Amino acid sequence: MCEVLKASGWAAGRRIDTTGWRSLFEGVGIVMHEAADTFLQEFGGLTVSIGGPGISRAREAFTLDPELAWGEEDRFGEWSAELDRKLFPLGELGHGRFFLGIDEAHEVYLVETWAASFGAMPHALENLILGAMPRRIDDRHRQPDQGR
Repeated sequence: MCEVLKASGWAAGRRIDTTGWRSLFEGVGIVMHEAADTFLQEFGGLTVSIGGPGISRAREAFTLDPELAWGEEDRFGEWSAELDRKLFPLGELGHGRFFLGIDEAHEVYLVETWAASFGAMPHALENLILGAMPRRIDDRHRQPDQGR
């Protein structure tokens, strides 16, 4: 995992300024919590270019830049309310097919019209890199008789 991250520009002890992302999203009511700030200080701005077979799904490139989710504030707000968590955007997965977010408990989510969890950090990043299928949280389009 470290080799993939290092090839993407990460180094141990990496710390970048998150003020721009914080300001951008706070202006529309999405507050950057400590977990998001900690994650983005270390991994923000990285593009992880991977592909091929993974553990239980294809490995897909992802970019950790919250600005890529700009314009999707409603989606993050709705899922925050649905999950009773404070989701902050992290970037995108699969060249923009999905968004990534993190909650205040360091859990990383795939965010779309549905949501799934990659687990809590540091395992979440490992699951993304190794191609582990996220655990689906909810399906807003399920039929009423399908239950939860």
